[in-house]
Amino acid sequence: MKQSQTTLMTEGKISTKIIRFALPVFLGNLFQQLYNLIDALVVGNFVSTQALAAITSTGSLVFLLVGFFSGTFTGAGVVISKFFGARDDESVSKAVHTSIAFALISGLVLTVVGTILSPQILRLMQTPDDVYDLALSYVRIQFLGIMGVVLYNSANGIFQAVGDSKHPLYFLMISSLANVVLDIAFVTIFDWGVPGVAVATIIAQFLSVGLAFAKLSKAEGPHRVQLKKIAIDRKMLRQIIRIGLPSGIQNSVIAFANVIVQSSINAFGSAAAAGYGASAKLEGFVFIPITSLAMSMSTFVGQNLGARNYERARKGASFGIISCILISEAIGVATYIFAPQLIKLFTDDPSSVLAGAAKNRITAFFYFALALSHTMAGILRGAGKSKIPMFVMLGSWCIFRVFYIQVIAKLFDDIIFVFWAYPITWMLSTVAFIIYYLKSDWVHGLDASSET
Repeated sequence: MKQSQTTLMTEGKISTKIIRFALPVFLGNLFQQLYNLIDALVVGNFVSTQALAAITSTGSLVFLLVGFFSGTFTGAGVVISKFFGARDDESVSKAVHTSIAFALISGLVLTVVGTILSPQILRLMQTPDDVYDLALSYVRIQFLGIMGVVLYNSANGIFQAVGDSKHPLYFLMISSLANVVLDIAFVTIFDWGVPGVAVATIIAQFLSVGLAFAKLSKAEGPHRVQLKKIAIDRKMLRQIIRIGLPSGIQNSVIAFANVIVQSSINAFGSAAAAGYGASAKLEGFVFIPITSLAMSMSTFVGQNLGARNYERARKGASFGIISCILISEAIGVATYIFAPQLIKLFTDDPSSVLAGAAKNRITAFFYFALALSHTMAGILRGAGKSKIPMFVMLGSWCIFRVFYIQVIAKLFDDIIFVFWAYPITWMLSTVAFIIYYLKSDWVHGLDASSET
């Protein structure tokens, strides 16, 4: 097997392997985050506060549906990395082509469901009347092109499973640049407004998909994609779903809880929705190093457990956890200090800036809990124990968060109390993960036929 474009995490210095893998993932996620950030910056500065609220208040809705399938593709990545670490070329190929076939089916389902249900869900979210029409057009266009998002997640998972985190970075750099140019052109030259940024994002996303699959079709190794092999292998699909379905459910229930939070925010008006949305966009950058290390942990742990390097998997997990916590807290300090200035990048509306800065400052010093939860979830998914993160997130980030919002909304008519839903639930999941991590034998997850 030629390894020139892949990385075996089963040998070499642990910290060096993880950092070299995580850095391109970090930069790739950075450019991925620029997609929606550029949308928000362009409409916030060149259209209106209502337009900004329209696109920032719909993120939870899109992720509610997309998150399920992208989480499920996490299972494909774990399965591929396990077979790749064990050097089982035939199984790697089956897992790759099954993942792509499943992505095509999932993308079609998302397109139909998202396009049809968008109006009903926006109403349930109490989307302000002055932004409803803009929000609906933005969401529907996004879902009409959602196949690009699903296919790219599938391709990205394949690259990362075999230790190639550089090529996804190159593709995202190109597509992000295209997105910036198209956003500015469609809004400032053609005056398409909110629909324009949605169309620009879709075009850029399909550009990255084309580049990714062109590379995979010429890859040297068992992960090479061949059109005639794209089909569902039932046995492989069961493995992918067994590991990935809990991650998909986890993403969906978190997104559902955030839809409830967004609904409570929307009740305070479009200015509050715009400020909260701007804060959420900025917080997306906090997630970048966190998710990068979490994804690195899934690949590192998956490959090493596939090769039965149990002690190496433990050492790598410890390095990832400590690194992620330190980085996230450094970002938290900077976010707290510069919160108002960062929100003003999106809007000059005083009420929106006040709401967004308040959200950032409440959550900033709790980023360590967010980091620890995501990193431990990545470790456990890499070990094949994806049900554990699902149950932890379901209990703390969904059930308790929704309960908190419902109670607090009746007791206090103050948006500050809504913002506290995030750090409180992050801390709950952190405690649960620490207890499980210290008490369980998680390293034997991929050897077991079921999870404990």
